[in-house]
Amino acid sequence: MQFSDHRLADHPFRPARWTGGTITPEIIVLHDTASRLDKGSAAAFLLDNEAKVSVHFVLEIDGTITQQVPINRRANHAGRSHYHGRDHCNGFSIGIEIVNPGRMTRTGDKARAWYGESFDIGEYGIEEITTPEHGAGLWMPYAEAQIKALLELLQALSLACDTLTDIVPHWYISPGRKVDTNPLFPLEHIKALVLGRDNPAEAQAEEISDAVPDANELIQVDAPGDTLNLRRWPSFNPNVIAQIPDQAILPVLRKGTFAGRDWLQVLYGGQSGWVVARYAAPITFDTGHQT
Repeated sequence: MQFSDHRLADHPFRPARWTGGTITPEIIVLHDTASRLDKGSAAAFLLDNEAKVSVHFVLEIDGTITQQVPINRRANHAGRSHYHGRDHCNGFSIGIEIVNPGRMTRTGDKARAWYGESFDIGEYGIEEITTPEHGAGLWMPYAEAQIKALLELLQALSLACDTLTDIVPHWYISPGRKVDTNPLFPLEHIKALVLGRDNPAEAQAEEISDAVPDANELIQVDAPGDTLNLRRWPSFNPNVIAQIPDQAILPVLRKGTFAGRDWLQVLYGGQSGWVVARYAAPITFDTGHQT
C-alpha cells in the first residue's frame, strides 16, 4: 500500500526509480542527505540516479515532505547495515532523508561541506563536536521546521504501521561507516515522544536470555591490559554504558546467545548490563583448608 494518513495529505508522492519488492517495516532509519540545502536538490537525486539509491521520505529545510517509495516497498537507503542480529536493513525498514550538509571541516570562520559549499559558522549556529560514533567535525543544527515535521511524520507512521518498533539513525545500523544523523540531532527526545519507551532491544534481550538460577554465580573480567565494555543490551551497536577494569569480579544475572555470540548480563557499579562471555572467566573457590 501507499502510505496516506490525513496529516500528510498535502505532501506529494513521486515514485522513485529504484523501488524494490514488498517488505514489512519494523524500524525507521533516519539519514542526513549530506547535500546542498536548495529545496528539491536532494529529492531530485534520490528520485532518479545511477547509484541505485532511493528512500521513502525526503524532509526539506522548511519542513516540506515528499514521499518517494510506499512504506511496504523496499528502498535502497541503508546499504551495508546490521540491527540487533539482523543484516540488510533495507529489507525491514523505512528510510527518511533529512536535508542537512552532514559533517563539515573548518576554513577560518566558515564550515566547508564535502561538496565545496561553505557556511558562516555563527550565522548557521554550527558547532564543533567530537563523539565516538561521529568522530570530529563541524555540524549544522536541524531547522525547527524539520524537527516539527519529522515528529508529525513519525507519529503518523507509528499509527499507520503497527509493526514498527524502533527509530534509529544511520550510524546506529552502520557504525564506523556512517555518521548520520549528526550529533545535534535530538534522537532521545524524538524517540521518547514517538515511542514513549526505551529501546526495545533491552526487552528483547530479557525475553531471549535465561536467568541464572544461582544467585552466587560470579565471573572475573579477563581483559589483560584493557577494559571490558558494559553494554545496555547484547549488541555491538553503540550502547556502551560503562567500562569495567580487568580482574573485576561481577555477579551474573542472565545468560544468552545473540547473533551466534554468548553474552552475560552482569551487575557493575549499581547498574546491570551485558558483556561478551569470552572475556569473563568463571570464579571457582577452593574449599580445601591448610593445616
